[in-house]
Formats: sequence, C-alpha cells, structure tokens
Amino acid sequence: MSPDGGSLSYRQCDEFTWRIANGLREAGLGKESNVGMLGPNHLLTMAAVLGIVRSASIWLPVNARNSLAENIHILKNGDCEFLFVHSAHAAELDELRASLPKLKQVVCIDTDLAGAPSLKAWAALQDSRRLAVEQASDDVVAIRGTGGTTGIPKGVLVTHRVYQTLIANFLANMPLTHPPVHLAVAPLTHAAGAVCFPTLAYGGCTIVLNSTDPADILAAIERYKVSLLFLPPTLIYRLLDHPHLGRYDYSSLRHFIYSAAPMSTEKLRRAIAAFGMVMVQGYGQAEAPFFCTCLTSYDHQRAIETGVFERLASCGRASPFAQVEIIDDDGNICGPHVRGEIVVRGDLVMKGYYKNPVATKEALAGGWLHTGDIGYRDDEGYFYIVDRKKDMIISGGFNIYPSEIEQVLWSHPAVQDCAVVGIPDNDWGEAVKAVVELRPGTSETVDALMQHCRERLSGFKLPKSMEIWETLPRSQVGKVLKREVRDRFWQGLQRSV
Repeated sequence: MSPDGGSLSYRQCDEFTWRIANGLREAGLGKESNVGMLGPNHLLTMAAVLGIVRSASIWLPVNARNSLAENIHILKNGDCEFLFVHSAHAAELDELRASLPKLKQVVCIDTDLAGAPSLKAWAALQDSRRLAVEQASDDVVAIRGTGGTTGIPKGVLVTHRVYQTLIANFLANMPLTHPPVHLAVAPLTHAAGAVCFPTLAYGGCTIVLNSTDPADILAAIERYKVSLLFLPPTLIYRLLDHPHLGRYDYSSLRHFIYSAAPMSTEKLRRAIAAFGMVMVQGYGQAEAPFFCTCLTSYDHQRAIETGVFERLASCGRASPFAQVEIIDDDGNICGPHVRGEIVVRGDLVMKGYYKNPVATKEALAGGWLHTGDIGYRDDEGYFYIVDRKKDMIISGGFNIYPSEIEQVLWSHPAVQDCAVVGIPDNDWGEAVKAVVELRPGTSETVDALMQHCRERLSGFKLPKSMEIWETLPRSQVGKVLKREVRDRFWQGLQRSV
C-alpha cells in the first residue's frame, strides 16, 4: 500500500502480475529479454517486477536518482527491450527512445503519456490466465547494478537461487513470528526492493513511502505500526537529529536494518536508545546481496549489556547460507585477527557480470567472490570491515585505513558525516586528508576537530589536513563517494589504485 491511499491485495496483485507477464510475452519478450525499470518508488513498481519475473524475462532496474546519461548507459549496455518508466521521467522519454536501439515498447507506471500507456490501462488489455513458463534456479532473474562508487556500475547477473538464498538468510537471521509490516523508503531498485521479497514470502505488507523526509519516516512508523525497516546510515543520522524524534511510538519495530555503508558506532548507540534493541546490520554487495554476514539484534543487545561496545563495529558473523573467509594476497585463508580480503562463496553469489567475462573472472577467481573489502575475524567468528581495498592509504610506508579515522570523527557531536582519503604528498607519497560535513545547526572549527583526533589517534594516522564542506557527494543509495572526494585532490595526477 501507499500513503496516497492506493493499495493492492495479494489477490489483486496475483491477477495484475499475470496480466503484466502475459503482456510482456505478447510483446515478444521471453527468456533472456531484458526489461528496464526507471522511476521513483511507487505502489505498482514491485507488481511490475513480479510480472517481469513471471514472464521469465529479466528485471533491469536503474535508479531514478542517476543522471540521464548514466541510465542510458546502463539500459543500452543491458540491451533493454521494454521499459517501465514513471512520469517523473516524461521529459527524458524521447532521448531514451532514441538511445536504446533494441527498445520495443514503453509503459508508464503511474499515468498515460504520449506513446506510453499507463501500466493499469495496458495490463487491463492483457490475458489474465496463469500461463507459467518453466524456469530453473540458475536462470538469471535480474541484472543489478553495482554501487557505482568506483565508476560506471557493472551489471550483476542475479539468479533465482541467489534470491532464494537471500530470503533464507533473511529469515534465519531475523526469525519472524508474524507477517511483517515493511516500510520501503530507500529505492526499490536497491536494498528496500530486496526486503520486499522476504516480506512477500512471509505474507507481509509493504508500505511504499516516496519520501526521504525524516519527519515523514518517523510518523509513518507509528501510523502503520511498522515492524520492518531498512535505511542507509546517512538517513538514520538525519532521523536521530530531527526534532520530531521523541514525538512518536516506535514499539512496533522488530527489525531496523542498516547497511550499504559503514555506520558510526556512537550514532548506532543513539539509534538503539531511540528505537530500541531492534537494530540489525547486514553486510553484502550486489554480487552477494545483503546477508553475507549479519550482526543480529541479539548481538547488539549483548554488546550493550556486557559493555563490549567495540562489537558494534562488527558486521556480524557469517549467515547460515553463505561461506565467508579472510584471505591473504596469496589466496590463503587467514586466522583470527589477521587482516586480508573478505571473500564469499555459496548460492548467494552472482552468476557473473553481464557481457564482461574479464571482470567476472577477476571477481570470482579461485572459486570465491572477491569483495574488495579488507577485514578480519575475531575469535568468536565476528567479522570487522577495515576498509575498501582501494581506499587504503599508504603514507610513508604505513598502511592506513580511513575507516578507523572516520569512526573517530563520527564520534564528535558536531560531525554529521566525513570522508578520509589519501592525497598526493611529495615526502610521504600520500597524506591523510579528512573532509567533514557538520550536523545541521552546529558549527565547529578545523582546529577543534583536529584536536579531537589527536586525543584518539596515533600520530601517523592523524589527518595532515582537514576541510569542512557543506555537503559530501553521495551515491543514489547514500554512500559517500570517496572517489569524487579523492579526485578533487588528484586532478592531473595518477594514483596507483
């Protein structure tokens, strides 16, 4: 359902999605046909996705917050043959049509447009019979874009088996006793869409909220008695700083998932105080979605009750249906507390990258998915992400991991978010640079923030310089784009990674 009053029952959705599936087949689409989805969150978006799945075509989601050029690149490289688009992109339709040589038809999700009938009107003309197509677990069901934090996203081939495993890990890590009420705030093209699948599997309800205003989110939790919610850390920070935080009842919440980017442990403790012992961290990536590891609500509770607050910096233990290890540069599995690359294998891992065998071979070398994340595992099997492999700073021969410095900056009450990067230095090769975004309504000096770091960090880890920016660049899912921050200081120069 949607706050604008619209809703679809399971019975209505069943008939509607079969009409969509049959309409796609009538348009000449079948297995290995790619169907694009472009638009903000809307009540009918997930129904269209289910229709694509039932048709045996492949879901090709793109994010409404991307630039038009980036979305054209993704849809064209993804061989898009049919496009579901929201009217918010009406002005882009002509350019989309001209740029996608394989495109056969466009249907508008929410209304009629010139040359693009509304989804409801188009579906009403289609056969409603359950004309199922045989599909295997290893068939590709979606081509999901990578995060795009290092450049143009690659297309990840996601199979039915991957989603089956995602749902299994979800329910194993967060056992449900009642059908959940899921509030979808983040883009349905990303993790919020993934949460819809276990919600459906358990007979739950999804509220589609097309707003990221903290006041709307906080009010919706009470209004709809939301029990399941996913948000990226940056949006959680905005909730914690909102004056309406203490106004609403959050007792319905059972699982409040945070993922997609590192979270400040200090702000995580504030979230637990505000929302209860319901916080859950999922670690994954498009290539192995959501729950490679999980720090469950019980793990959070135990960390708080025992005073082992450093456990809140962990991304949890391996999920039941994923094998996770730490390996060194020679491919050997590391013991506890030894840093190396986090690797994953099992049914949660992608089939490969679309039309990119070179990147596929590199990512799946040795039978493991190489995540590109540096981390370690403790004696109890909890994993800790130290940093992205490409974000590590080498200064004067020392390996410096920005995430440790960022945790210190996040602990300052005036800091909303930050990015620590390596910048060129004639003496050290690279020097540590911190860029800070302050909380709304606060002010602080660089000198005070530097003193905060001096009191908590070893000398070689201290930022050599710091700047305060009004806003940090972010991806469509809320990740701070360190690549863009770093590039501002490396213009005309070349970094080794």
